[in-house]
Amino acid sequence: MAKGHEHTIKAFDAEIKQLRALISQMGGLAEQAIADAMTALQRNDTELAKQVRAKDKAIDAIEAEVEKLAVRVIALRAPMADDLRDVVAALKIAGVVERIGDYAKNIAKRVPLIHASGKDRIDAVSVIPAMAQMASEMVHDVLDAFASRDAEAAIRVCERDSRLDDFYDSIFRTLVTYMVENPRTVSEVAHLLFVAKNIERIGDHATNVAEMVYFAATGSYLADRDTDSTGV
Repeated sequence: MAKGHEHTIKAFDAEIKQLRALISQMGGLAEQAIADAMTALQRNDTELAKQVRAKDKAIDAIEAEVEKLAVRVIALRAPMADDLRDVVAALKIAGVVERIGDYAKNIAKRVPLIHASGKDRIDAVSVIPAMAQMASEMVHDVLDAFASRDAEAAIRVCERDSRLDDFYDSIFRTLVTYMVENPRTVSEVAHLLFVAKNIERIGDHATNVAEMVYFAATGSYLADRDTDSTGV
């Protein structure tokens, strides 16, 4: 192998590692934003909610860094096949993680508008962080799957999305029932429904990332795998 070619391969490998590290950093910030938004919701901590909104800029900045590096790698290295899928996946995943951070920010924006008072309403609020924890774990696990190019782990994340949807449906029914029985809480419950929907969307985005990870690792689409396994 020529020294120049060997150097190019090493440089490319280093850049891929850097892309993975940046996305891991983004993921960590997004997970923290979700956790902090839930803490702010439970405690009605408007200061913490404000911090979540402010820190979203850090996620945006890393996404921009990923975009620059990915474009540079594609332009200079002209990667093929597996390598190109890795770079494109990193570029797409960064965009999805940025949107996950936006959902956490949107939840934080609702905190000042929700004034929990009364045992039943506090009980309703206390269930939502458990749903957020489930969604956050999906985000964490799918980004681990991306870092290790683990297609099977990506499949397992997809399989958990239906449980999150069921959780959302349960919370939706509980909140709507409470709102009907307590008409004065319409505005507050509407905000809580918005929060729950944002968490459900975080899970959807984690599933989208899982599909990207599966494609990057295998070169096949997850939907095609499902069709093959069912024989349809």
